[in-house]
Amino acid sequence: MEAILLTLKFNLYHQMIISVFRKGHFNAAHRLNVAEWDAETNKKIFGLCNNENFHGHNYEITVKVTGEIDQKTGMLIDTTELKKIIKEQVEDAWDHQNMNIDVPEFKNLNPTAENMAIIAWQKIRKHIPLPIELTIILHETERNFVEYSGK
Repeated sequence: MEAILLTLKFNLYHQMIISVFRKGHFNAAHRLNVAEWDAETNKKIFGLCNNENFHGHNYEITVKVTGEIDQKTGMLIDTTELKKIIKEQVEDAWDHQNMNIDVPEFKNLNPTAENMAIIAWQKIRKHIPLPIELTIILHETERNFVEYSGK
């Protein structure tokens, strides 16, 4: 019986799950608007975020990856590679852009924080090997933020 317990402890140790976080930052403008609605409805639902001339935010994105530590490297993921993925897929693509006009993914999609987090997840997911799990946390302001895990 004791041999079984030792094996369990050994297996649990070698299957430790950990999360690694990396932050990024970009500045972007957007306008929240539903084309099928009249101006009054858009203003009522989106308030200042419906400004015809757009408005901007200093976004902060946190990318969380979760999985098993590689026993050889002692790492879940190379953070230098994660930094590069975030920079190429989100920061370089979205920084100082008008999300409604300059970013193809939002030509027909309202650039809410929720939709931006989902699109960021889709772009980054392509570069994170499975079975590593991915979560995006997008801060639109210091107080307003969303989280998306692709589930």
